[in-house]
Amino acid sequence: MTASRSAVGAAGAMPAAAAASSQTKTVRVWDPFVRIFHWSLVGLFALAFVTGDEIEWLHIRIGYAIAALVALRIVWGFIGTRHARFGDFVRSPSEIAIYSAQVLRLRAPRHLGHNPAGGAMVVALLVMIAGIAATGFAMTTDAFWGSQWVEDLHEGLVYATIGLIILHVAGVVFSSLEHGENLVKAMITGRKRAR
Repeated sequence: MTASRSAVGAAGAMPAAAAASSQTKTVRVWDPFVRIFHWSLVGLFALAFVTGDEIEWLHIRIGYAIAALVALRIVWGFIGTRHARFGDFVRSPSEIAIYSAQVLRLRAPRHLGHNPAGGAMVVALLVMIAGIAATGFAMTTDAFWGSQWVEDLHEGLVYATIGLIILHVAGVVFSSLEHGENLVKAMITGRKRAR
């Protein structure tokens, strides 16, 4: 019996008790509002981008929906759950710089919520998307109807935001690989590996 157990162990199989104890425990990090906000914003931003010059009435309505989402996210940043609050992830420029240097050296610590660079990205994206919504709304008013500089600013903010989105996705992929966890899945399930 002992010989057969050691043969099973040598073959790579684990006894049931050891397998159960090795299962990773997870904790809830992202609440339903944060997840719904995130994926709704992804979809609406993409839809707004493709309808901009083609289906103006739909583009405008999507813009209002995006503005409402951003406003709700800002409110949730003050009253929401722990990891949704700005106080949990907004860091000073020096902390962001230190963390970024750690990333470059492949020694960045894992954070349960947003890391300092991720927190900065959240703020940057909220500001940029709010700017897109504001300039888009301005273009529908009498004061700025047909104003080329407002249209140029609106378009410039859109393309700058796309650049930030590319950086955001790259950061998610890099952090997922560095820390061995699927951050996209975490934004779907709301759960991450416990500390």
